[in-house]
Amino acid sequence: MPAKDAVVKKAIEEVIGSSRKGRMKVIKLVQKKHPEMGDSKIRRVYENEGFSLNKKPRKRIKDNPSNPISIPLKANQEWAMDFMSDALSNGRRIRTLNIVDHFNRQCKGIEVDFNLPARRVIEIVERAIERYGKPLKIRTDNGPEFRSKRFQLWMQNNHIEWSRIQKGKPQQNAIIERFNKTYREDVLDANLFHSIEQANEVTAKWVDDYNHERPHQSLNYQTPMAYAA
Repeated sequence: MPAKDAVVKKAIEEVIGSSRKGRMKVIKLVQKKHPEMGDSKIRRVYENEGFSLNKKPRKRIKDNPSNPISIPLKANQEWAMDFMSDALSNGRRIRTLNIVDHFNRQCKGIEVDFNLPARRVIEIVERAIERYGKPLKIRTDNGPEFRSKRFQLWMQNNHIEWSRIQKGKPQQNAIIERFNKTYREDVLDANLFHSIEQANEVTAKWVDDYNHERPHQSLNYQTPMAYAA
């Protein structure tokens, strides 16, 4: 190592000490003591002599094959789930978990809360299963709640297939995407909620109307419950 680099290395070691410091911070601290040293020289020695911090590689989601929608011939063959977000009147953010059956577009439930981690997702789906029966598949995007070990283990233990869509392909979950649009227009955008309780109460009334009273063009203008009958 050239003598000039040894001087730079020593200066870097002095400012780093026993702590962890990134490249830019090291450069500024060295130049504070040795203003004659240039950025490029400090950067070269910093990188060549192994002072660089180890970067944690980003966890990449392996893309899966195309998963186009197919309409099943009876209920509980495939459900779709998705999250939405909104805010209360005080500005606090809320989330909703929406569940729809692909067969007759029936809404199996909507839960509104401030936070919906994988544990809560499982609880919500289990309540829907108790009421409507267990689906063979559940179609979702690649959200962290659905990718979590807790949710995946629950799916495996309950023998439910995870029908995940490709990254950046929301059209592969088009049925619930269309449902979300209707729910946003009719409920989230049409109301000013002051509490989670109010949001859930209004949502529950809307879900009942959606399933029993609202005709759907895709169902030949029948309601989900009439179509399933």
